[in-house]
Amino acid sequence: MDDASPLELRHLRCLVAIVDTGSFTDAAIELRLSQATVSRTLIALERLLGVKVLHRTSRAVSATAAGMQILAHARHMLAEADEIVHLAATGQTRLQIGHTWSALGRHTAEFQRRWHDRHPDIELHVIRHNTPTAGLAEGLCDLAVLRTPVDTSRFAHALVGYETRYVALASDDPWAARRSIRLDEITSRTLVIDPRTGTTTLGLWPEDDFPQTEYIHDVDDWLAAIVTGRCVGVTTQATATQYRRDGIVYRPLRGTDPVAVNLMWRMRDPHPATYAAVALLTDLYREHA
Repeated sequence: MDDASPLELRHLRCLVAIVDTGSFTDAAIELRLSQATVSRTLIALERLLGVKVLHRTSRAVSATAAGMQILAHARHMLAEADEIVHLAATGQTRLQIGHTWSALGRHTAEFQRRWHDRHPDIELHVIRHNTPTAGLAEGLCDLAVLRTPVDTSRFAHALVGYETRYVALASDDPWAARRSIRLDEITSRTLVIDPRTGTTTLGLWPEDDFPQTEYIHDVDDWLAAIVTGRCVGVTTQATATQYRRDGIVYRPLRGTDPVAVNLMWRMRDPHPATYAAVALLTDLYREHA
């Protein structure tokens, strides 16, 4: 490829239009260009790539073998470019809140209802991302709900509330008949932990009295391990609300501090609705304290 003439999206749009419409004439109509411009653009593309991408006759146009491969990549690149344009156009009218496990807990539905009533012009999406920052570091959301320690060197945050801890048990577990469980009792059981995104670590127990552990990497795997009865889990009230499952019960855990719930966002260029979301969620946690 000639470095002085880089490949541009117009080259790819031209190729796709010619193949999809079946002729240079119809491609020119679709692209709102002259037929001569379409021909020159296609020739420029073939020169840039160093391969022939189309078979051309007086009656038909079809992709070459190389052209078919290039066409597939061209469609993907054009779709990605269109998505970038769409995101830029809707970035101020859509708010995406990421979470790792339990969304906004028992406040999820009420948050969504109040948001719709107060901000009908800003579309809200609450999406689970199985990463330590709930998709924020990866650029997958505007705000992230975190119940794990916050990296204050990279992100801004606001404490919106606290949640008590619960023990998750199989419904036929002997402990299921009890009203609550003590923290020190967990050391007699096998504890299932998600080390990437879960809120529970062995730091809750003295170093000389850790429970046996089994590690997983997703809330669904966590639930699957608990329902067998071979493990118990420790989590927040949000999980007990968000993941009600046949075969699993939740009981309050005594002897431990509540878990802080934070909203986190990128320090530079925060979404304009960030502080409205912080205020609303803080109010909901305060109302149900």
